[in-house]
Amino acid sequence: MLRRLLIVLIPLAILLAGALGVPLATTVAQGETQDMYVDRLNDVGRFASLAETALSTGRVEALQMELERYGELYQTPVALLDPGGEVVLSSDSGASPPWVGTPEVQGVLIQALAGYRPEPPTVLWPWSDGPLVLAEPVGRDSEVVGVIVTVWSIDGLGATVLSRWGRLALLGVIPTVLLLAVAWPVSRWVLRPVRELDEATAAIADGDLSARANVSDGPPELRRLAVSFNSMIEAVERSAHRQRAFVSDASHQLRNPLTSLRLAVENLRPFLRGDAALDAHSIAIDEAKGMNRMLNALLAATRLESFRRAEPVELDLVLETRVERWRALADSAGLDIQIEVPTGMVLLEPPGGLGSVLDELVSNALRLSDGSTVHMSATAAEVVELRVSDDGTGLDPEERAAALGRFWRAPKHQNTVGTGLGLAICAELVEAAGGELRLEAGMHNDSGGAGLAVVVRLPAVPHDH
Repeated sequence: MLRRLLIVLIPLAILLAGALGVPLATTVAQGETQDMYVDRLNDVGRFASLAETALSTGRVEALQMELERYGELYQTPVALLDPGGEVVLSSDSGASPPWVGTPEVQGVLIQALAGYRPEPPTVLWPWSDGPLVLAEPVGRDSEVVGVIVTVWSIDGLGATVLSRWGRLALLGVIPTVLLLAVAWPVSRWVLRPVRELDEATAAIADGDLSARANVSDGPPELRRLAVSFNSMIEAVERSAHRQRAFVSDASHQLRNPLTSLRLAVENLRPFLRGDAALDAHSIAIDEAKGMNRMLNALLAATRLESFRRAEPVELDLVLETRVERWRALADSAGLDIQIEVPTGMVLLEPPGGLGSVLDELVSNALRLSDGSTVHMSATAAEVVELRVSDDGTGLDPEERAAALGRFWRAPKHQNTVGTGLGLAICAELVEAAGGELRLEAGMHNDSGGAGLAVVVRLPAVPHDH
């Protein structure tokens, strides 16, 4: 998160520096251009004044000396041209310099001979081509008797502009660096509570309701958020504890009265006469046993739901501790159990244990199936798929859709031992591990039944985990 924030802040800081620096750099270049133009314009204006006097008196020797000294001092050519464009005097001892015939000079010269001073340049960039050409008419209005022309190289101007730009860039880099230097610790200070809140949320999602957010660091708004978050989790934890305690206490408190009631009903048998009384007695005992199984199932559900963290587990180790027990249960039920599971599979174990889930699925298949075979298989890729199927009559699609609800039992199984909680609890535990439990058609039997298959899909874990 800190890296992403800096990725946003750094370009914004650079963009801000550029948004301020580009106009400032343009202003600097314009200012230097204007200063150079004004200075040189004063020079050509002075020469134009001297030239007007010299031409009117015919004494040009002093003007020639001024032009030569100017050219030697500034290494810049300057010349006096007549209205026909011919060189009258120049800093090259009166010789006609070749630069007079260049397109840049000719374009400026035409305007000056017409009595107009050429437009000043807006800005000269360090990378601009060509010299700065200045021309000043000699005379007034339509009485132009000559033109002073000078050609200045802009290399010096470019070097000056670049030098000032460099100083400006240095002055801009320093606050940018300081901004970034401050942004790092400030960002860490702001985001540390967010990161800790994210870690606490992840821990709570994994089942650790004791995790809490740090309420002592960060901005006031985040501290208040952390306090509210902790208060919310404490309320959730108290509610969960109360719920589990209620189910557990209620089950325990009902167990003794129910046991006493069952014993009392059983002790009534010697005093009963007639088939109707004996049948009612048997029904009462069966109902008492069913209530006892329901209490045991509620206690088991409470214990399983107290675990909330999924952990990697080797499927081989889980099967190793249970296969013999499953085979014994199958033999006692007169069924055949077949297990075809590849070795080396590692997957996320649901809260409460993968063994508990498989025990329930195999027990259901052995208890509720009226077929002859129960089959367990597994396949693996990014997801491990465990399938427990039988060749009994199974459930139709509508019944399969409802079978994962708590306390649901198929009409055909109403007189079979069970509570209707097992599959629902298994489905919730598998989903808590990021998996899926679904019911499908199983193995076909001789009478045309489709059987039932319980498919458990859980995330696979790499072997190097």
